[in-house]
Amino acid sequence: MARMTLGTRNVSIEFPGVKALNDVNFEVSTGEIRALVGANGAGKSTLMKVLAGANPDYTGEVYLNGETVELRTTMAAKKLGIQIVYQEVDMALVPTLSVAENVMLGDMILTADKKPLVSWPEMRRRAKEVLDRLHINVNVRTLVQDLSLAQKQMVLIARAIVNKCNFLILDEPTAPLSDSETAELFRLVRHLQETENIAIIFISHRIHEILQICQKYTVMRNGEIVDTSDVTDKTTTREIIEKMLGRSFEENFPKETVPIGEKVFEVSHLSGADGKVNDVSFYVRKGEIVGIAGLVGAGKSELCKTIFGAYEKTGGTITLNGKELKIKIPTDALRQGIALVPEERRKEGVLVGETVTFNLSAAALDKFCSGAFVIKSRTEENARKYVDSLGIKTPSINQKVANLSGGNQQKVAVGKWMAADCDVYIFDEPTKGVDVGAKQDIFRLINDITRQGNSVIYASCENSELLSITDRIYVLFDGHVMAELETAKTGEDEIMHYSVGSTTQYA
Repeated sequence: MARMTLGTRNVSIEFPGVKALNDVNFEVSTGEIRALVGANGAGKSTLMKVLAGANPDYTGEVYLNGETVELRTTMAAKKLGIQIVYQEVDMALVPTLSVAENVMLGDMILTADKKPLVSWPEMRRRAKEVLDRLHINVNVRTLVQDLSLAQKQMVLIARAIVNKCNFLILDEPTAPLSDSETAELFRLVRHLQETENIAIIFISHRIHEILQICQKYTVMRNGEIVDTSDVTDKTTTREIIEKMLGRSFEENFPKETVPIGEKVFEVSHLSGADGKVNDVSFYVRKGEIVGIAGLVGAGKSELCKTIFGAYEKTGGTITLNGKELKIKIPTDALRQGIALVPEERRKEGVLVGETVTFNLSAAALDKFCSGAFVIKSRTEENARKYVDSLGIKTPSINQKVANLSGGNQQKVAVGKWMAADCDVYIFDEPTKGVDVGAKQDIFRLINDITRQGNSVIYASCENSELLSITDRIYVLFDGHVMAELETAKTGEDEIMHYSVGSTTQYA
């Protein structure tokens, strides 16, 4: 197969107050799996959006096989065989349409006589053809809203290659996936590389996965490329992280010792979320961090949202400081001292069309009001406080959250609840899609919360994080609590033993 190259020469982009890309020279070839890594705000997504035609205001050149091309629209990029699959897959799909309709969304399949009528049999045939070619086992008649996150991602990849795709960009593709789903994605990526001769550009913060799947990695820092190296047997996670940060990195964030007091929060025999939470009981003490462990689909997010009133509770009780709480909607939870930082930050955690200042005050607007009026100086003072304490990288507190990197959006999602001064903070996958530096900032913030005498529930698939930061861990499987573990006396093996549904005692 003919080898094709895609690259940039001295590409730069400036946003108000910040240079997002600075004279970037980058090149990738078909038949290659290339990782693109860097801390949040390093310029990874900005560079990839240039290649995908979604950042038209760049200076410098983009070239294909040595010839300069103009990538000022996504359509121009697609015509040249360049496609991108973003991390937020739900925002790129139409949930009420079928798999076939979503796969073929960019192509109108007309009837044989070219009348403006869709040929549904032909649409389904072509969609099934591409899914079969990629060995993706999904019924083309299924509504996308009924698919798992992993299946939705596969649908987007199938859509990308319906037309000839030579360069496929995957933005944090494994962030929402279980181990088995990640293995299936890797199978598909290798198939695209070996059989379809496609170049895969793999943006990820999961360095151990990069070592498994990629042949090369490119490191960005502060809008510049600082290194491109081969992945070899001697390449280590620490080596890549230190290139990302430009300094040495301590892998485990030490949990601070905080006095743990009496029991303040208790969930008893809780059920709900359409059967995804089943008879769950646990408690949290003052100053304690309690982990909720489990594989993807175990019911962690559903448990968090049921406590917070986002999902219906069908049984059980929730008690705070000895008082049973009546929570029907999230406003009830917030009013009674419970905060939730949700997993899907763009959909549920922040208002991307609003400013950093607005978002950081949104959960406690009454604190910044005089009568019916919001006092601007108070919201700005609050914003500056949390931008500083959380290390939020933004050119201005008036910057729209949509223009921040993923890790900084997550910090805003966390920061808005800090102003609300709650008793119990629930974190649902708080480090999903953020770099190691931002992860340290979030851990530091959680330690600060407990130091102030508040309590934390920390739900995560990342067992290493749970072991670093929690005091106790409850393991979920299929919506049930399988075990309660003392963090200091357990390890990843025991957590996994119960995560897969084992009912026998771990030996």
